[in-house]
Amino acid sequence: MNNMPPVRVKICGLTRIHDVQSAVALGADAIGLVFYSPSPRAVSIEQAKQLVKASATFVQVVGLFVNANALDINQVLDQVALDILQLHGDETPEQCAEIAKLTKRRWIKALAMKPDTDINAMIQSYIDAGASAILLDTWHPQLKGGTGQAFDWTSWPKDTFSVPLILAGGLTPDNVAQAIAQIQPYAVDVSGGVEADHAVEARNSDATTDTAMSKQKGIKDHQLIQQFMQGVHCG
Repeated sequence: MNNMPPVRVKICGLTRIHDVQSAVALGADAIGLVFYSPSPRAVSIEQAKQLVKASATFVQVVGLFVNANALDINQVLDQVALDILQLHGDETPEQCAEIAKLTKRRWIKALAMKPDTDINAMIQSYIDAGASAILLDTWHPQLKGGTGQAFDWTSWPKDTFSVPLILAGGLTPDNVAQAIAQIQPYAVDVSGGVEADHAVEARNSDATTDTAMSKQKGIKDHQLIQQFMQGVHCG
């Protein structure tokens, strides 16, 4: 018998009302809205207001920000009912604490699992600054999340911390059960792993075109969400 507490699930990068409704109906604990304009999953204020309305009372709405200041975040908060902030850029612990003070919101700090980083010390520094949770994501030299790649799970911190750790990066319906069994995170965060495929034309070396499949960023596949949730419950 598995006595581990249930793993929570956040579906991030939602852009459509019926995707939010599907995520909630299938058991997501939190939905993530991206307020970072370079991201293909970014939403406008008006979009976000409608997406929040489509959510449910006991589902948390998380707003993802990258290197935003408190003024910019408060401009969003004035119009969008976000429950918690996900600070996904290069914000220092001191900057995060200041943002929390000025926005009066709890916050999650996303940290990239960059090689040769003392991740335990980094986690603790943000906990000391007041983080409610730490999200560990795949490191990429250009991208701020949404890489579609998993990091080496053997590098998951072995230390015990006073706040929950959330696993992100490259999770799919096919690997989430294995990830949970190996790491036992408090929660998992998925975006690209439950997105729909669409056909694209790819030109090969003979100057002809082939049809390839690519992800429609921000467009979720409801069947994949269901399969992902099943994988979580099996993990």
